[in-house]
Amino acid sequence: MYSLSTCWNSHRHTDGRDMLREIRDLGFAYAELSHGTRISLLPGILEAYEAGEMKFSSLHNFCPLPMGVNFAAPNLYKFSADRERERELAVRYTLKTLEFAARVQAPVVVLHLGSIEMRDYTDRLVEMLGRNEGESPKYEALCDELIEKRERRKPKAAAHMYETLRKILPEAERRSLKLGCENREALEEIPLEEDFPHLFRDLPSPALGYWHDTGHAQIKDNLGFIDHAVHLETLREKLIGFHIHDVQFPGRDHCAPGTGMIDFAALKPFVKPEHVKVFEFNPNMPVEELKAGVAHIKKIWGEN
Repeated sequence: MYSLSTCWNSHRHTDGRDMLREIRDLGFAYAELSHGTRISLLPGILEAYEAGEMKFSSLHNFCPLPMGVNFAAPNLYKFSADRERERELAVRYTLKTLEFAARVQAPVVVLHLGSIEMRDYTDRLVEMLGRNEGESPKYEALCDELIEKRERRKPKAAAHMYETLRKILPEAERRSLKLGCENREALEEIPLEEDFPHLFRDLPSPALGYWHDTGHAQIKDNLGFIDHAVHLETLREKLIGFHIHDVQFPGRDHCAPGTGMIDFAALKPFVKPEHVKVFEFNPNMPVEELKAGVAHIKKIWGEN
């Protein structure tokens, strides 16, 4: 199925039903409720669902947002946080997301799993790429520094992440929901690409799967840390869905497919009709550009 994330239009609406009708009028039968779904939008969302106007492919944690939070906040509470109270809140609001997913019959909840406590290297490296410094000794030294620090600090963050996931998995299994563990664009976020297979081995739950974000993977490819298509192939057996958007070099993502550098044809062998395919676009994207991006993907990946 193809779906459109409400990250594209939720900020423009005060009524959830109007928000979903805008998506329906673009030809989508499914929407993903994004991590910017304010509580005030819920009455209209439920009206649209109960009237059969929209079905839901997925929800992106945390959805709905906690009371009083009125901005997109997928990393509001981190699974990997040092503070126990923050991890408790991550569990609490993820369970609320699972409850809402079951209520609107959304089969998948997309998760961010946390990050390693360290300074931001990603933005600095992207800026250097933009200045054509990607092969400079300074760039290589910064990459080496990043790798050394994150490997040293990763075990603690990963242990917290596992602990948090173990508290959530039983409820996902009970409700027959899939949890999509999303690859992230920041080099400091976890799981690292090479750690996904270990995650699925260590937590062999039928509820746990891989969620592939095309833009995030391409940014890491640009940075020299992965090969986009090879990474996707490695996790094809655990793949349950996609966030689809393009990247303009070096790191501008959430662009319309066909306007950036991603080779979507190279990803096609790993795309199956049963995968959830969600377009996740910049809120400022014009409608005509959105339509052209959707058409570009369907021409390459097929209509289903």
